[in-house]
Amino acid sequence: MVRIRVLLLLSAALAGCTVGPDYRPKAASELGVPDAYSVTSATTAADLTRWWQRFDDPVLGQLVEQAAAANLDIAQSVARLRQAREALNQSRASLLPTLSGSAGYQRNENLRGGGRAFTLPDGTVVDTGGGGGANSFSLGLSASYQVGIFGEVRRTVEASNADYAASGYDYATVLLTVESEVARNYVLARLYQAQLENARASLAIQDDNLEIAGFRVQAGLVSSLDAEQARAQRAQTAATVPNLEQQYNAAVSRLGVLTAQAPGALKPLIAPVKPIPRGPATVDTGIPADTLRQRPDIRASERALAAATARIGVAKAQLYPALAITGNINTNATSLGNIGDAITGGLFAGLTQAIFNGGRLRSQVRASEAAADGAFAAYRGTVLTALEDVENAVVALRSAQERERQFAIALDAANNSAILSRSQYRTGLTDFTTLNQQEIALLSARNGASQARSDAASALIALYIALGGGWDATRVPDLSTTSNTLGTR
Repeated sequence: MVRIRVLLLLSAALAGCTVGPDYRPKAASELGVPDAYSVTSATTAADLTRWWQRFDDPVLGQLVEQAAAANLDIAQSVARLRQAREALNQSRASLLPTLSGSAGYQRNENLRGGGRAFTLPDGTVVDTGGGGGANSFSLGLSASYQVGIFGEVRRTVEASNADYAASGYDYATVLLTVESEVARNYVLARLYQAQLENARASLAIQDDNLEIAGFRVQAGLVSSLDAEQARAQRAQTAATVPNLEQQYNAAVSRLGVLTAQAPGALKPLIAPVKPIPRGPATVDTGIPADTLRQRPDIRASERALAAATARIGVAKAQLYPALAITGNINTNATSLGNIGDAITGGLFAGLTQAIFNGGRLRSQVRASEAAADGAFAAYRGTVLTALEDVENAVVALRSAQERERQFAIALDAANNSAILSRSQYRTGLTDFTTLNQQEIALLSARNGASQARSDAASALIALYIALGGGWDATRVPDLSTTSNTLGTR
């Protein structure tokens, strides 16, 4: 027992020699993060966990939360997260000894000397001289322990732990992507509804214009050119309706699939025409450092770098000796009553050291270092792309809002011009070409205003996602927080 204790103490002391670099979180300056965005924005970050509620559209909120709970891409991410957790459990198991037990029973039968045995017709063997036999019982326990003198086991656990965290953040990234896709397609569905309403309103007016032109042609006040122009314009407007209906159907079908339903399941819910959702005019973006903490894809890249750094230590440990300890205890007896009378055991500790491998192990170290360099480059790239997303979304939102303001002016002017042109055409004060141009301008202004409002809503959604909204960034996602909780808590 004294030898065992000494050996275990010695192995524990040696296990403190962990090779390879220790991971150190990167400072914002090392990642190229500026102190502020180049576009003007508020410096106080807002809580964006449930950003869809800021649109004040209950149907939008219902669809986003339904997708967060049922979407199949999210379900796949949860499965990958479960796999990563089990890989971590397997790595942690390597820190502990492995124990196994065995038990056996054997019965030996011998024929006595001089005896005679024969076989009956039914196959039974008969010993005419009588026989004897012996029982044998055995129990055994064996243990093995890979000490990991230079930290290869602990570095493996460290890498698995980082991989598990990265899988959680990957899950959150998928969650945000699904939420944004639901919101974007919902906005598109409302846009196509608005454009269909615009087209049908124009068709009603153009039907009246066509009828008036026909009366004027019959009265000899104008040539048939007016009627043909009216008929052509009406047909062109009518031709846009099937295309808009097809786009509307595609958006609604996509919403059905995103919520893990049949493509047409949501048609009754969305069929009632509602305005394009309008969110707040401004969003508090905070400073770039806030985005680093909020975006799950950035945090996943950071954990991937930590895992790659830990694997350098795993590769370097292969260059040094490996210590394995094994032991066993066994007992044999002829009866269960005295199974513990005689116990034997053994303990073995062995060191192995690679002597020649053609440079393979050192090549593995260099490969691990290259992988860590690549992970760092990917980390920086993710950070810079995230900052780009934020700035582009801020500018896109402002652009759409300005276009919406200008289209409101254009729509008011086009509507007034169209009313005047209709009145003047009826009284013969203007020709149909002028009326036709004003009707085209009115439809264009209506569609432009709808498109600008849709673009503003889409840009606002993109900004929320670029800032990392839609999940609880205060915790690392794991299996206890992956069922409709990260985005809807």
